[in-house]
Amino acid sequence: MTDKTATETGAKELPRSARVVVIGGGVMGCSVAYHLAKLGISDTVLLERRQLTCGTTWHAAGLVGQLRGSQRMTQLAKYTAELYRGLEAETGQATGFRQTGSISIATNEARFEELKRNASMAKLFDLQVDVISAGEVKELYPLINVEDVVGAVHIPTDGKANPVDVTQALAKGARSGGAIIRENCKVLAIRHDGERITGVQTDQGEIATEAVVLCAGMWTRDLAASIGVHVPLHACEHFYVVTEPFDGVAPDLPTLRDYDACTYYKEDTGKILFGVFEPKAKPWGMDGIPEDFCFDQLPEDFDHFEPALTQAMHRMPALRDVGIQTFFCGPESFTPDFRYQLGEVPELANCFVAAGLNSIGLQSAGGIGQVLAEWIRDGRPPPDLWEVDVRRNQPFQSNRQYLRERVSETLGLLYAMHWPFHQAETGRGARRSPIHDRLVARGACHGVAFGWERPNWFAPEGMEPRYVYSFGRQNWFEPSAREHEAVRGAVGLLDQCSFAKFRLQGRDAAAVLGQVAANDVDVAPGRVVYTQWLNERGGIEADLTVTRLGDDDYLIVTSGEFQLRDFHWLKNHIPEGAHAVLTDVTSGLAMLGVMGPRARELLQSLSPDDLSNDSFPFASSREIELGFAFVRATRISYVGELGWELYIPSEFATGVYDTLVEAGEAFGLRPVGMHAMNSLRIEKAYRHNGHDITDADTPLEGGLGFAVKLDKPGGFIGREALLRQREAGLTKRLVQFVLQDPEPMLYHNEPIWRDGAIAGYVRSAMYGHTLGGAVALGYIENPDGVTDDYIASGAYEIEIAGVRYPASASLRPLYDPKSERIKA
Repeated sequence: MTDKTATETGAKELPRSARVVVIGGGVMGCSVAYHLAKLGISDTVLLERRQLTCGTTWHAAGLVGQLRGSQRMTQLAKYTAELYRGLEAETGQATGFRQTGSISIATNEARFEELKRNASMAKLFDLQVDVISAGEVKELYPLINVEDVVGAVHIPTDGKANPVDVTQALAKGARSGGAIIRENCKVLAIRHDGERITGVQTDQGEIATEAVVLCAGMWTRDLAASIGVHVPLHACEHFYVVTEPFDGVAPDLPTLRDYDACTYYKEDTGKILFGVFEPKAKPWGMDGIPEDFCFDQLPEDFDHFEPALTQAMHRMPALRDVGIQTFFCGPESFTPDFRYQLGEVPELANCFVAAGLNSIGLQSAGGIGQVLAEWIRDGRPPPDLWEVDVRRNQPFQSNRQYLRERVSETLGLLYAMHWPFHQAETGRGARRSPIHDRLVARGACHGVAFGWERPNWFAPEGMEPRYVYSFGRQNWFEPSAREHEAVRGAVGLLDQCSFAKFRLQGRDAAAVLGQVAANDVDVAPGRVVYTQWLNERGGIEADLTVTRLGDDDYLIVTSGEFQLRDFHWLKNHIPEGAHAVLTDVTSGLAMLGVMGPRARELLQSLSPDDLSNDSFPFASSREIELGFAFVRATRISYVGELGWELYIPSEFATGVYDTLVEAGEAFGLRPVGMHAMNSLRIEKAYRHNGHDITDADTPLEGGLGFAVKLDKPGGFIGREALLRQREAGLTKRLVQFVLQDPEPMLYHNEPIWRDGAIAGYVRSAMYGHTLGGAVALGYIENPDGVTDDYIASGAYEIEIAGVRYPASASLRPLYDPKSERIKA
């Protein structure tokens, strides 16, 4: 280390211990260190293998945008912009931050609708987003050709910054708060005892520590893998060009995004920097990242970039006569689902991650640093981060071949059309149910979710099973409606193998679940309990069913999306010394749903067991004979009809399926996809975890008080918070809506207006074929309280792309409010 570096770090020798060690000296690591210091956690050491910003931060384009796809992500981006705005005054280090605004243009009506929907959504976030014409675009950005522009949106408060200067300012702020930053210090190993982090071994000595934060960018996957942790991300090549200076390039030019051409433009000291997020990207680093990689560029590939350059010259004609000063290619890390990796990993306590930023690292770093520092301080995550929570990942997603294929598509998703129900095209076929091929033969159009191939809808004869995307009624609308109607009127067969299944066994199983579950699970064997697992704030961590198989044996069924998260939530709440063993049995149990008013007739024709309502009532479960198998039949429903979920040893699944299909023809059996399941469940106002209910919502707010037993012996996690909330009264409640106009389509995040003022937003939505219009679930909020009368007395509208549509509201399910059909 040079004398200069030693002086800057404030320490000539590496400390022997620290409360937190941050690995990685890019903008993300420096933001985490800065925010830890702000919270008073000054005993922090940041380690950088080479020099600050030398990985990918130094070549970031410097865009600081704020509007994201959800309220929480927009909050983090807004905080980042606000932080950068004042960071130079706070630290004395220049950041290059300039609030020039941004313009996003549309060259077709579909893109313009997407932009207008985003502008409506922005009203929820208190972010000004103006819908403007092509002429107004030309006034704000005279250099560009707008002859093919149909409209645009303008965000006045967006900006740009110098990524190296921002990082240095964050580092300076961290040092002034007591943090130590050590450059040229390579991490050799992360120490742990199998349960939690204990230290970090470097080439300059070992640091004992309580927590480690992996902010190593594209190195994070391999660093995490060295300690048995899965962090799926992979580098891709990202291209941009910096022109020679030319006339008309003013410092106050807004950032311009031409999504349909996959390009962006930013003023850069009298020049134009324009880059591309091409649909088919080039993965990089498949064989590892060179040891000496530091401020490096990748080889030029002009042929790959040329199509974007041609489109850029159309958009900005002056580029035809301007030289190129810099042709740049550098690596950035991307994730399989285009959401970054954040939080404490499930495999090791106190091992945190902030990586995989999908080319939005600079414009996200402030908010990420803030919430991660709070997470470390409080020992629990801040609310509503589920969409970027590292616990969402499946282990297979860190497979190198899968990542290489998947991220080649991910990069392009930044500027691609964000169609409703869009399905990934790469990395497909990773997880399949035993009946996958049979469903394909019946016309299934499979989507992908958490790696599972799931039948979303079934194409009738003569129709190709593929998506044709739009913001209106897509090509599968009518086929899915027929599936919906089959479940309402006859019987449907659903592939639910992607649902996660756990077994909790041991003499203390009931006691462990009793503390975790808000409902009473100490029931007789053969009974099913719907329940939530709560955090100390009363927020919903999990939403699932628990079936008691025996005195010391439970089956837990939850969404496949939360397989890892829910498993580790329960595992981490098994007290030391308790006799309770948790096992993930998802792969061993296939799951089929037989749902509809004729479900009993169909199953009874195939089984000698008594399935009558008296013998087999709702919320009961037992083994029955079916085909050549013994299967667990559980009488429960997520579609609002009489039905059973069948849990079948995987090797028997195809035989049971064939038996059901052969016999089902006489009862009107129809294969049913996930889209129909969604339309059926939302008509019944069944909640979807992660959308309608999150760790920021309580069961009382979510209308799930019936599933909470506040007076059960021994209490449960979150009980005290619910008691306080019940005493104080509710200021938000989940409400079901249906549009009075049968034509418009709702998806999510649309503003809900009550008596002319925004009162909430749509959490989830689907077209209700029985109710005859788009159906939505969303919270209505009022600081003075939300009572039944308050909901009933309002006049409601839901805004779609700037237009408000009248809606009816109800606290009770609009379909079968007394649940007579599921209990028939």
